[in-house]
Amino acid sequence: MAFRLKLVPDHTNFDFFKYQWATFGFSVFLVVASIIVSVVMGLNFGIDFKGGTTIRTESVQPLDVAAYRGALQPLDMGDVAITQVFDPNFRDDQHVASIRVQAQEGDEAITPEVIGQIEAALKTVDPEVKFISTESVGPKVSGELIWTAIWSILGATAAILIYVWLRFEWQFAVGAVAALVHDVTVTVGIFSLFQIKFDLTIIAALLTILGYSINDTVVVFDRLRENLIKYKTMPLREVMNVSVNETLSRTVLTAGTTLLALIALLVLGGDVIRGFVFAMTWGVIIGTYSSVYVAKNIVLFLGIDRDKKPADPSAKFFTEGTADADN
Repeated sequence: MAFRLKLVPDHTNFDFFKYQWATFGFSVFLVVASIIVSVVMGLNFGIDFKGGTTIRTESVQPLDVAAYRGALQPLDMGDVAITQVFDPNFRDDQHVASIRVQAQEGDEAITPEVIGQIEAALKTVDPEVKFISTESVGPKVSGELIWTAIWSILGATAAILIYVWLRFEWQFAVGAVAALVHDVTVTVGIFSLFQIKFDLTIIAALLTILGYSINDTVVVFDRLRENLIKYKTMPLREVMNVSVNETLSRTVLTAGTTLLALIALLVLGGDVIRGFVFAMTWGVIIGTYSSVYVAKNIVLFLGIDRDKKPADPSAKFFTEGTADADN
């Protein structure tokens, strides 16, 4: 006899609107609080946004990132990122590392004296280490990266707005974008509150969160559109409850399996990817919440013209199929 694990029963009847004003008010509070925290405390920008110097090292000894980091810690140079570089063209005894050091106070790039101190510190743990290249990124380039990151997030949000508007109705588009703004704003607020390093990998995480969140929202909206045609006389609030309950199993399973992988990476992945994985983990949680409690609440407040014929071909097919079944 086969055993199937079910996190959510096949048929649920939860009232997701029972505390709609409390959940919506909580979401508004989170957004406002996140904006205030971000303005007051600011973000802990990493090297990508502050400017700094990248040093490329090479050694015949196997690379120990933890030993490198420990050797540089007494120098007190602020944000230092160390990663091992892999290339299939490298020799077996060629071990390359990339060391990024933030710009020091009053300087666009670290001075030759500081580079000498870094080299001396690394030689204490790896006497064979050599510096093969040094590159600096000034504040001007870092400022351009900040604006590029902002425009990339705004561009992705605008594209999602247009897509949802064309596929559904404008009310759905507004609800979806409101949920996305909620997710990104609260995530940025969390990073500001705990002063977690904010760099280009976090921007990548925010863009990934946008995609994850809108995917979950579109699934709920798709079922809502079908049920609006199926239950023509049922109040909009009831139809929304039915739609969320029908997609609840899929939502829980998708979020749960994603979180299993992310939590494993968060615990075992190390410092290099911890900020990215934390943003993704929080994004999955807040994205699932907003799909259920933010996006559909906005649509309910705006209302839907249920007399309007569906423009989507799949919705038309669904209508015809239902009519044939009734006959």
